[in-house]
Amino acid sequence: MRKQLFLVASILLSAAIFIAGSGLLGTLIPVRAALAGFSNLTIGIIGSGYFLGFVAGCFAGPRMLARVGHSRTFAVGAALAAATTLLHAMFVSEAVWIVMRAGYGFAAANLYMVIESWLNERATNETRGRIFASYLTVNFSSLVVGQMLFSSNRPTSSSLFELAAVFYAMCLIPVSLTRLPQPVAAQVPRLRPMRLYRIAPVGVMGCLAVGLTNSAIWTLAPVYAQDHGLTRAWLSLFMSVFTAGGALVQLPLGRLSDHIDRRFVIGGICAASALLGVLLALFGHTRLELFVLIGLFGITALPFYGLSVAHANDRLPRDAFVEASATLLMVNALASCLGPTLAALVMQHFGSASLFFYTAGIHAAMALFVVVRLGAHRGLIGETRDRFEPVPQQGSPLSFELDPRGPDEKKAA
Repeated sequence: MRKQLFLVASILLSAAIFIAGSGLLGTLIPVRAALAGFSNLTIGIIGSGYFLGFVAGCFAGPRMLARVGHSRTFAVGAALAAATTLLHAMFVSEAVWIVMRAGYGFAAANLYMVIESWLNERATNETRGRIFASYLTVNFSSLVVGQMLFSSNRPTSSSLFELAAVFYAMCLIPVSLTRLPQPVAAQVPRLRPMRLYRIAPVGVMGCLAVGLTNSAIWTLAPVYAQDHGLTRAWLSLFMSVFTAGGALVQLPLGRLSDHIDRRFVIGGICAASALLGVLLALFGHTRLELFVLIGLFGITALPFYGLSVAHANDRLPRDAFVEASATLLMVNALASCLGPTLAALVMQHFGSASLFFYTAGIHAAMALFVVVRLGAHRGLIGETRDRFEPVPQQGSPLSFELDPRGPDEKKAA
């Protein structure tokens, strides 16, 4: 096993450097946009642009991989990520930032696709669980590191954009030096959302709700924190507490859902997220209130996606796991294109605190939907289900090939 991890260490290192830059940029852009006088609606559209570009990248990425290979696709993605990041600093313009953020989303999708495809190629049935866990650890920890780096300089300077661009340039080095052979280009599975909805409506609607809410939080929570008087060090910690809360609780909450109907857990966290959203909108007058509430909100809101994927796959044969999970990822990504703009419209009329009224409304509606479905269909418990596994905050459709719950197909070591 150590040999397997050593072989993919260069890929994991590139992933860590790239995701750290992504965490920094995700916090920096909304704060810098607000300081530049952009409206909340514009900031929301910038966030939506990222997810729109990401969806486009998920569709175009496999064609690029098949045409030029993994190393060149990764180089293109890293170059585009660095260029679009620097152009944010050079041209503080609403139109430019929307286009550049979409370009960055396209680049990010291709970078994730190369990383996950390479890891999947090196994993066997016996080792992919450990490799998947290592990738998740890198994903969550690097995201927090990037968010904490936001406090290293003033957001009004170009230094933080330059630092993020350095990360995207540096992530090329480990991949370029790897001696691993190029993987075979993978095919994105067929996506059939309506078929999946008929089988697992709670799973599909859950991923839709996650897209509408979490994308708005990633985009606009820094604006909320800034409006509540947090300086850059505290704002950086605010976003890190939100991320860390969700990362730490995913596995224990998922294990709980292995022993009961997962819909009870999904409904419970949605109800709790709705309550915490209302509390964040009404209170948060002190730092202690803000950090306690956002930490609890992360604990309830961030595991929602993984639980929705697990519930949907409970109702499908093992060989349908990758197709279903890729479908759910795209449902989530398409909803994420709308979430920041819808939330920004609410904030434009009712103030930054209304961001959490927006999320509370969606979480409450989802909790009600779960209650209705609990009365309409019996749950699955026991041997008919796979164990819960945490999932990355963001990734390409190829990440599910690496998931230990996927079909047992021997891969070349």
